[in-house]
Amino acid sequence: MIKEAAKVYGETALIKLIAVGLVIGIVLALFVPSVVPAIAVFGKLFVNALKGVAPILVFVLVINALSQKAESAKIMKPIIALYMFATFCASLVAVAASFMFPTKLVLQVTDAEITPPSGIVEVLQNVIMNVVDNPIHALTTANYIGILAWAVIIGLALKSAGDTTHEVVSDLAKAVTKVVQWVIRFAPFGIMGLVADSIATSGIETLLGYAKLLAVLLGAFFSVALIMNPLIVFFKLRMNPYPLVFATLKESGLYAFFTRSSAANIPVNMNLCKRLRLDPDFYSISIPLGATINMSGAAITIAVLSLATAYTMGIDIDMPTALLLCLISTVGACGASGVAGGSLLLIPVACSSFGVSSDIAMQVVGIGFIIGVLQDSCETALNSSSDVLFTATAAFSMKKDLKPEDLIPKAED
Repeated sequence: MIKEAAKVYGETALIKLIAVGLVIGIVLALFVPSVVPAIAVFGKLFVNALKGVAPILVFVLVINALSQKAESAKIMKPIIALYMFATFCASLVAVAASFMFPTKLVLQVTDAEITPPSGIVEVLQNVIMNVVDNPIHALTTANYIGILAWAVIIGLALKSAGDTTHEVVSDLAKAVTKVVQWVIRFAPFGIMGLVADSIATSGIETLLGYAKLLAVLLGAFFSVALIMNPLIVFFKLRMNPYPLVFATLKESGLYAFFTRSSAANIPVNMNLCKRLRLDPDFYSISIPLGATINMSGAAITIAVLSLATAYTMGIDIDMPTALLLCLISTVGACGASGVAGGSLLLIPVACSSFGVSSDIAMQVVGIGFIIGVLQDSCETALNSSSDVLFTATAAFSMKKDLKPEDLIPKAED
C-alpha cells in the first residue's frame, strides 16, 4: 500500500500535488485549527530545507559553470540590463499608480526597534562589504552577494585546473542538484503547512484598515506581472509572451508567494529553467544574481509607501522628485535583497528625499509589517518569477530558430 502510494505520488505532476496541499491547508485552518501547529511544522521544514541547500547550490553551480566554460559571460550583460530596466520600470508603474490613487495613512504605529540604512551611500556600502565577506560566513548567513563573488573568483581560478578536477566539480554540481530535486518533491506538504499557518495566525482583520493601500500595492504588482513584464518580453522576443509569463507565475510565483523568500526559491527557479531547456551555465549564474538585484516588487513597495507618506504629510511631489524616487527605489531595492523585510527598511531612505523624518518613516515601516501578510507574499512572487522570466528572455533572444513552443516548460520528469 505504501509503495503504491509513493509510486502514485512520484508519478503525479508536482503542480497538481501542490494544489491538493493548498486546499488541505485551507480546510484544516478553517475547520480544524487545533491541528495547525502540527501541520505548520511541515512548512517550516520545507522553507528551512530550501534555505539550507540554496547557498550550497549557488556556490557549487556557479563554480562549475565558470570553471567549465567561458561562454556564460556573454549572456550576463543582457540579463543584468533586463533586471535593472525592469526594476526601474516597476518603480515608474508604482509612482503612476500612487499618483492616480493617492493614499493617506494614519500614522499611529509605535516605533520599531529597527535601524534602517541612513541613505543610498550606506546601502551601496553594505552591498560592497557583502562582496568581500568571508566565504564561509557568506555561506552560513546566506549572503548571496558574497557567495556569488567568491564562486566567480574560485570558478575562474579553476579554469586552468586539470580535467579530473573539472569532472569532480561537475559531479558535485550534479549531486547537489539531485538533493534539491528531492527537497522540491516534498513541496506539497510544505505548502500545506505554510498556508494553514498563515490563515490560522494572520486572518484578514488587520488588513481591512489598510485596504486602499493594499489595493494600490497589489494593483501595481499585478500590472507589472501581467502588463509591463510581458511588454518587455514581447519587444525582446517579438513573440507572444504570455505562455512564458503564466508558466513563471504559476510555477515560480506560487512557491514564492507561500515561502516569502527569494533565496528559498532559487532551487525552484533553477528547476524551472531546466524544464525550459535553458543552458545550465547561464541560469546557474543568472538566477542567484536575480535573487540579489532583480527586485521589481521591492521597488514598488518602496515607491508606493514612500508616496503614501508624502501625501499623508501634505507634501507636493513634482515630476523631478518622482523620477528621483524611482532611481532611489531601484538602487535601494537591489540593496534590500536577502534581508527579511528589506524593502520596508529602505522606506526611510526614500522618504528622506521628501524631507520626512526617520521617526515618521519608521511608523510607515510598521504599517508595512502589518500588511506584510499579503504585500510581502505578492512582492516575493513577482521578484522570483521575474528572475526566470528575464533569464529565459535573455537566453531565447540569442536563439536564432526560436519557436512558440520553446516558451513552454516541458513536463516534470
